[in-house]
Amino acid sequence: MRIPEPPPDIKNIFEKEKEELFNYLRREDIQNFIKRINNQYLSWDEFKYRKSPRGTKNELLWALVKLIRNSDMKNLKISKIKSFNFKYKLINKVQQKLHEFDLNLGGSLGTNSIVPEEEREKFLISSIMEEAIASSQLEGAATTRKVAKEMLKTSRKPKNKSEKMILNNYLTIKKILELKDKKLTKDTILEIHKSMTRDALDNKEDEGKFRVTNDIHVIDNITGKIFYSPPDFKHIPQLIDGFCNFANKNGAEEFMHPIVKAIILHFLMGYIHPFADGNGRTARAIFYWYLLVHGYWLFEFMSISRTIIKSPSQYARAYLYTEGDENDLTYFINYQVRTIDLALKDLGEYIASQIKEKEKLYEFLRIEGLNIRQIHILKKFSENPKKVMTIKEVENVFDVVYQTARNDLLKLEDLGFLIKKKLGKQKFLFLRAENFKDKIKKHLKK
Repeated sequence: MRIPEPPPDIKNIFEKEKEELFNYLRREDIQNFIKRINNQYLSWDEFKYRKSPRGTKNELLWALVKLIRNSDMKNLKISKIKSFNFKYKLINKVQQKLHEFDLNLGGSLGTNSIVPEEEREKFLISSIMEEAIASSQLEGAATTRKVAKEMLKTSRKPKNKSEKMILNNYLTIKKILELKDKKLTKDTILEIHKSMTRDALDNKEDEGKFRVTNDIHVIDNITGKIFYSPPDFKHIPQLIDGFCNFANKNGAEEFMHPIVKAIILHFLMGYIHPFADGNGRTARAIFYWYLLVHGYWLFEFMSISRTIIKSPSQYARAYLYTEGDENDLTYFINYQVRTIDLALKDLGEYIASQIKEKEKLYEFLRIEGLNIRQIHILKKFSENPKKVMTIKEVENVFDVVYQTARNDLLKLEDLGFLIKKKLGKQKFLFLRAENFKDKIKKHLKK
């Protein structure tokens, strides 16, 4: 990915071109142009290619763009350490989206929920799997979504480092759901990182520990160019203290919209870069943690990373635009709000597709005495005559205990839909019976 060009030095422009800048400000066409640029909140890298008003210079226009932006910025100080002063503003589009998120992403699981209550556990497990896979792929896990899902559903042991990354991510996200009522501490961050990276790093000693070297850089995997060099490792304890203080502050005088704060926490974890590896996975986990703590329960069902992975270069540029333009977090906030919006739309489309799939269950719903899990299991075997299922897969897919999963499959065997085969001393495999369709028809006639 190309590194964005750094913006011009506006301080120097104001010193040398003060009179010309005042002339620009008198022109209505320039005023309207600057308003459009700031409504879109373009970076210098994007701005310089826009057609500008007649007879103007891009550098001078940019100085005015920045002048207007800086007039109503909010400042954020995470630490006394140099380069940890940030600023941001919420543009109109973002404020509108935040309002929509407040209406759709929180509240009770009532009749207005887009997640059908009877399907809640199934959707939750599926979304956690999707997030674990995509988040790991963003950091280099080399495997397909299909293979990764098969591993998670069947509890197959990981075959390589990539699969181990995904399994760790999956288990950690499930664990985060249990940490919703706790404050964020240094130990919690280390615990999350250790869970994310267990047996998946080049150096096992790096698991759950802050880095102790400055030989860590964010680089382009193709060109080898350094995108970012994080702060000196000696500052990490102080920076993490500031990070946790910021996360746990919740006073009315310092109120910040929870989604905005979650986004900033996401950015800061990547910016501090406290670990030798696994910083991105940890950042996204903390993002989820913070939103769940503050009642945005629907995020449990959304995969942000799956949206990010569709355009990873935009994700990287959102970081670079902020770092390269006076620590202006607005770029990263804007990007993440767009990502959340897309993830919410994806969830809506996924649920709509599942409702259509449920309509296909109608035939099996006519079989008396079956629960919804057993109906879904029958549908899977109906669609795939060579399907093989284990008790562990039913456990993982439907988030039930071993005995419940076992009883579900044994009942389907008793009814003649499935046959059971023993593999080894304890493991059982369930396959579709040869007369599967005839058995279905027989039960439908009753």
